[in-house]
Order: sequence, then C-alpha cells, then structure tokens
Amino acid sequence: MKNDLKHRTKIFAHNVVKLASILPDNYLSNHIKKQLIRCSTSVAANYRATCIAQSKRSFISKISIVIEEIDESHFWLEFIIDEKLLPSSNCKSLLNEADELTRIFISSRKTANLNLNN
Repeated sequence: MKNDLKHRTKIFAHNVVKLASILPDNYLSNHIKKQLIRCSTSVAANYRATCIAQSKRSFISKISIVIEEIDESHFWLEFIIDEKLLPSSNCKSLLNEADELTRIFISSRKTANLNLNN
C-alpha cells in the first residue's frame, strides 16, 4: 500500500504539472501554476517523508501536511474551473484523484490517532 501511494502521489504531481503547463499565459494563470505545482509536488514529497516517520506522532504530523497540500491542490483545480481557465473536463480526473487521496490520508491519520491513544 505504501509504495502504491508513493507511486500515486508522484503520478498525481506529474499530471498536475502537465495540466499547469497548458494554462494560458496571463497573470492569474501564472500565479495558479506556481501554487498548483508547489502544493501537488509537496503531496508526493511529504508523503515519502511520512513513510519514513520515526514515530506515530511524527507520522500524524507529516500526514497532516500531506492532507493540507492535497486539499490545496484540490482548491486550485476547482479555481481553474471557476475562472474558466480550462474546461472542467481537463481537471475532472485530477479532482477525483485528489478526492480519493484525501480520503485515504484522512483515514490513515484517524487510524494512527486511534493507535496512538491505545
């Protein structure tokens, strides 16, 4: 599971970078490109750090960062659609993946919290 999620988060980051590269060249799009690339690649990088956490508390802290970054990625993808910078069809699969990853990471954090308190 761990390696599957490492792979999924990395693919997510690559696909977001590809999407960002087709955004129009204007002030708003350029801002979104930077934000979206930063947070989506952060999901992958921080998930890798989560996998080598040295304690349950460290894992919970690191997975919380991953959750924040995937949620921010979702926000910027929605914002692209809201601002009509790209057709929603371009963002749909990435939004779905962000939703799935968010649910997985939140579930992992809940499980870790339960195990920490037992």
